[in-house]
Amino acid sequence: MADPIIFGPNYSTYVRSVRMALEEKGAAYKLHEVDIFSGENQNPDFLARQPFGKVPAFEHDGFQLYETDAITRYVDMTFEGPSLQPQDARGQARMTQIIGIVNAYAYPPIVGKLVIQRLVMPKLNETPDEQAIAEALPDARKVLAELERLIGENAYAAGSHLSLADLQLLPVLDYLSMTPEGGELLAEVPRVKALHAKLAERESAKRTAPQL
Repeated sequence: MADPIIFGPNYSTYVRSVRMALEEKGAAYKLHEVDIFSGENQNPDFLARQPFGKVPAFEHDGFQLYETDAITRYVDMTFEGPSLQPQDARGQARMTQIIGIVNAYAYPPIVGKLVIQRLVMPKLNETPDEQAIAEALPDARKVLAELERLIGENAYAAGSHLSLADLQLLPVLDYLSMTPEGGELLAEVPRVKALHAKLAERESAKRTAPQL
């Protein structure tokens, strides 16, 4: 069986979620770097794999797939290793809910605005948009507060064991913690902050640390 191939940049939170899933399963894989900042995700070869130009794309033994949630579930069901999904209906539902929250409500203000402005724009020799940052903070606080409530006394995001929800959340929290605003935002949600610290110590997180 051939090693799976991930197509996307190492700095993408979604690429990192897939890589972490494979690392947690102990599965070998290849990362084919696709730099979205130089437009490589709009090249015909990549668009043949992902017609919308989003990352990551994925291939395993000729089976092509895109959408991070679909890829990570495929990884969990295909490769040996610890299960990354709850086995009960409520746990599965909570995991899926948190993944959806991260994608729909956490990523846009935290990564799409705050991280882009604070971490990416300076590397492109651009000045951060302070208004965009200010506008992102209320939405970031709102989603972090809801994650704090949902995590509750759980050991992990969706229950007592590591799940795909944690792998979706960790890359976003990692980037948040690198911003000037991140310390204050995370201090307001101690359960989220503690979970981030715990997840960041996993070997899967260390081996997939992004190179901005």
